[in-house]
Amino acid sequence: MTQAIPRVLWQPDQQFIDNSNLTAYSNWLKTNYGLSFDDYDALWKWSCDDTKAFWKSIYEYFQVIDYGDPEIIHDDLPMPHTNWFSGSKLNYAEHSFRFANSEDPAIIFQHESGGAKEISWKALRQQVASFQAYLLSQGVQKGDRVVAYIPNIPEAVVGFLATCSIGAVWSSCSPDFGASSVVDRFKQIAPKVLITVDGYHYQGKAHDRVEEVHQILAELDSVTAVVQIPVLHRVSFVDYASVWEEIMQIEGDLHFTPVDFSDPIWVLYSSGTTGQPKAITHSQGGVLLEHLKYVTFHNDVKQGERYFWYTTTGWMMWNFVQATLLAGATIVLYDGSPSYPDINTLWHLTETFKINHFGTSAPFIVACMNKGLTPGKDFDLSSLRSISSTGSPLPSEGYDWVYKFVKGDIWLCSMSGGTDVCSAFVGGCPTEPLYEGEIQRRALGCAMASYDDEGNELIGDVGEMVVTIPMPSMPIYFWGDVNKERYTESYFEMFPTVWRHGDWLEITERNTLIIKGRSDATLNRHGIRIGTAEIYQSVDKVNGIKDSLIVNLELDGGRHYMPLFVVMEEGFELSDEIKKRIQEQLTNDFSKRHVPDEVVEIQDIPYTISGKKMEAPVKRILLGRPKNLAANLGAMRNPESLDFFESFQIAT
Repeated sequence: MTQAIPRVLWQPDQQFIDNSNLTAYSNWLKTNYGLSFDDYDALWKWSCDDTKAFWKSIYEYFQVIDYGDPEIIHDDLPMPHTNWFSGSKLNYAEHSFRFANSEDPAIIFQHESGGAKEISWKALRQQVASFQAYLLSQGVQKGDRVVAYIPNIPEAVVGFLATCSIGAVWSSCSPDFGASSVVDRFKQIAPKVLITVDGYHYQGKAHDRVEEVHQILAELDSVTAVVQIPVLHRVSFVDYASVWEEIMQIEGDLHFTPVDFSDPIWVLYSSGTTGQPKAITHSQGGVLLEHLKYVTFHNDVKQGERYFWYTTTGWMMWNFVQATLLAGATIVLYDGSPSYPDINTLWHLTETFKINHFGTSAPFIVACMNKGLTPGKDFDLSSLRSISSTGSPLPSEGYDWVYKFVKGDIWLCSMSGGTDVCSAFVGGCPTEPLYEGEIQRRALGCAMASYDDEGNELIGDVGEMVVTIPMPSMPIYFWGDVNKERYTESYFEMFPTVWRHGDWLEITERNTLIIKGRSDATLNRHGIRIGTAEIYQSVDKVNGIKDSLIVNLELDGGRHYMPLFVVMEEGFELSDEIKKRIQEQLTNDFSKRHVPDEVVEIQDIPYTISGKKMEAPVKRILLGRPKNLAANLGAMRNPESLDFFESFQIAT
């Protein structure tokens, strides 16, 4: 039966289309390549059919500063062994400063306490030069790692740009991460420098992190230099550390070290579902081309505009936001809770700083909807021309709320990508209509498809999200992953030479997209990826808990439900006191986002014969799939354990 076509909520007028960066690129292709396309879908198809010509055009269109001589666009080796732009010598950070000679703000920052400041392009360059000089004085060289345990503050941007400028490798964690979680990540890459704060403010409260900093340093024996940014105490909390304010007094001239296209720029981390988080390493050149492409064409960011995304330094969207500077636009940073002193805070921020592009998570939009907010009525949002949403699928009700209560002519860009590529595979398209509940289009150069279990392509039905051709921003490797064994296992185990991303995807006959949630066991809660291994590591510390299993369910209306199922030790029962201890342990080790919605006592945890917990089958059963279809019962150690989940009633 043919499904009804959803409502068109937004249709770009001809002026919007003509003024878009995407149209400018299309016109450039016609002039320089002799190519003409009837619509976006034709342009997208060419970008995937002729990847060498497409990525060469991106390289030329953005006038990439290259000190080498690229021999080839990419070789013909299959993923994940594809090599890009051999012979190229460039630096991502250098491209961030092509618009740096202005007194206009490069960064606007506000803390939840209300303190706001602007940093001009000129001042940003000076600060990066000072920190670059400090890093060089500490012997930091190309390839060394600089890590940061730091909130979403301007110092993080400065630290990254200085690190990148000399070809060193950046990595960051938000200070709401517990010490063990940070060590699990940073220890893998043996950092030379740690930038850290002594604490942070959130929801109107101060959270001291001095003890955690000392625990982290005790485990990171590779660190030879520490930079401290006093936030709470305004006194030294590491005796041998350098203080940020003093470093900013160092005089220096900013310069950039050209590196190979495929040299590492930063390390991001998977959620740790199957154990230690994967240290996902991206390339300088791959990220540069992808960020230029996406922020320019799919977000339509223009020079001088103001771009905001609510994020922390522990989410890949912080890294993505650095692309703002590539476009000559202003980054708007916010450090604090989006609901302090109330949930209108970010809308007030938009009015105050005249934000043009507002980025958030789907759960935030749903929360505003459920609170009955009317930001379009209560605030002056005349400057705002796009809202982007990611982290989890945005329900149709969220689309409807945006157009009714935020702005009737806003361009809503639901997007999806991830830590794996530090960008989006699918998202906004400024030349096509927006249908309620649907993502507009696949991004240029992203040959995304929906596969059934046998690898057949699906249209109008739900399958595995896959990418069939390489992209330059795919990871170059996982740090320490010999012969790319974990890399191959992570993305290419189901379909060799085809990237399986781990989402359920429907591609409609209109070429729009609907993402149905995660197809793997990762807990994607309110836009934050949480690994089950992290939960178990913490819960195991609670006396009386013998075993546990956790899942997160994406329910109708944008709701999330994350139950923790526990097996108790003999002689123990699941009391309110033990539930409280679980909550406290997870909060102390990781964050409040790791705390389940409900703790449920069960008799047995389902395992495979090989000893793996079966989160994904449990999730499928709780969402209504029969157990014999949700799991291979013959491969289970204890198939009878699934009976409980078939009869379990989800809390509403």
